[in-house]
Amino acid sequence: QVQLVESGGGLVQAGEALRLSCAGSGSIFSINVMGWYRQAPGKQRELVAQITSGGSTNYADSVKGRFTISRDNAKNTVYLQMNSLKPEDTAVYYCNAEIRTTWRASSRSDYWGQGTQVTVSS
Repeated sequence: QVQLVESGGGLVQAGEALRLSCAGSGSIFSINVMGWYRQAPGKQRELVAQITSGGSTNYADSVKGRFTISRDNAKNTVYLQMNSLKPEDTAVYYCNAEIRTTWRASSRSDYWGQGTQVTVSS
C-alpha cells in the first residue's frame, strides 16, 4: 500500500508565500517523477511543476519565477515553495508521483495525494 500525504496549504494574502510538502509512505521501491497539479473550481486539473529523480524540473508558464519544486529522495518527499502568490493561484493542490513498488517495471503506477486547499485573497 502506497500513500501520498500533502500538507502546508492554507489562506494567505496576495504577495505572501506558502510551502507545500508531500510525503510518500508504504511499499515504495523507487520514485521517478514527482509533481504538483492544481484544480480551481470549474476548471480542469493542470500541471504546476514536476521534478525527476535526477532533479530536472518543469514548470507551468503561469508559475515560472514564483514557484520552486524540490525533493528529498531519502525521505520520498516533494516540496513546492510558492512565492508572490496571486488570487489566481487559488486551487486545490494535488501531489502526484510515479512509483515502483518492486524492482519490476510492471509495478510502476501513478499515485495521487488527497489534495490541499490553497486560497489567496486579494
